[in-house]
Amino acid sequence: MLRSVGQRRVTGSGEDPRVLELRLSVSRLRRELASHPAEFPDRAIAEDELASLDAMALSGVPEILRLRRSLLLVAGAIGSVSALAAALSEVRNAVELFGIPQGHGTAQGQDHHGQGHPRG
Repeated sequence: MLRSVGQRRVTGSGEDPRVLELRLSVSRLRRELASHPAEFPDRAIAEDELASLDAMALSGVPEILRLRRSLLLVAGAIGSVSALAAALSEVRNAVELFGIPQGHGTAQGQDHHGQGHPRG
């Protein structure tokens, strides 16, 4: 089956695979955070933003700027907890599947990490 440019493949259930990946990664990080024994000052912020990410994913294709904002808050809240680093990385990767928000492109000749590339 041919797809138009910009359309995403859907799973057998009709769900966008990016949304599914986001839901799975957020669920994993929420479980790991809930079972993490240490208390830290911004734990509640991380829990609230993970709940927001989950709600956005459940509502369908989320707004990219809101996704990135929530990711930034979660990363800031738990970034120093090394036991959660792998699960946090999965959430970051899932958010990146949605791309860069329109109007927030990178400088010409740079990728989204600010790295230059040779022109060809």
